[in-house]
Amino acid sequence: MPGTPAGSLPPSLLALYPSLRSLAAEQLAALGQQMTQRDLPAGTQLFSERQDCMGFPLLLAGTIKVVKSTAGGREMLLYRVEPGGSCIISSSCLLGHTPYSARGIAETPLSLLLLPIATFEKLLAEHASFRSFVFHLFAERIAELMQLVEEVAFHRLDQRLAKLLLAKGDTIHATHQALAEELGSVREMISRLLKGFALQGLVRLGREQITVIDPSGLQQLADGSR
Repeated sequence: MPGTPAGSLPPSLLALYPSLRSLAAEQLAALGQQMTQRDLPAGTQLFSERQDCMGFPLLLAGTIKVVKSTAGGREMLLYRVEPGGSCIISSSCLLGHTPYSARGIAETPLSLLLLPIATFEKLLAEHASFRSFVFHLFAERIAELMQLVEEVAFHRLDQRLAKLLLAKGDTIHATHQALAEELGSVREMISRLLKGFALQGLVRLGREQITVIDPSGLQQLADGSR
């Protein structure tokens, strides 16, 4: 990934990451010299499984999706990183001195700053507000992943698909493959379920577009009451 020294810090950094506001002016200036700024197009792979960790990302704009792949080529979306957040896979790699255990991909064009490993460790050791941010992020992501495990283990795929469609709004612009990746399934299964939803009058299917026409019926399906 191409990158250049950040130099002066972007004005949005402290607004997005208030845990850095406790640093003195000279510390912030030094931080600008230590961090690398990267502007990347959608589709860029930021990191891959078994790759050594490169640093701690602070996302200024765009969305990163973190996915886990199986030996058979299937993928499951674990979580997304948005501006103001960061990646617990990166955090765990830095804290445990281990390689990445998932892949990070730019879902949209990105702008981010990368904290070098030594700088991350120093901030974590010396600044309580930054340490609190990192561990609060851990707690939030672990709760999300536990919910994901529960859904995969105990909910039918049609329920999970109905819930995903409802979360995306009345009109969903996505391929069946993209939906399959979010649910850890395969395109053929998702296409079959969507055709069934359409026959029940729950959705209308178009080219890379799904329109929800019976949200209450879809909600009943998501709840398991249909």
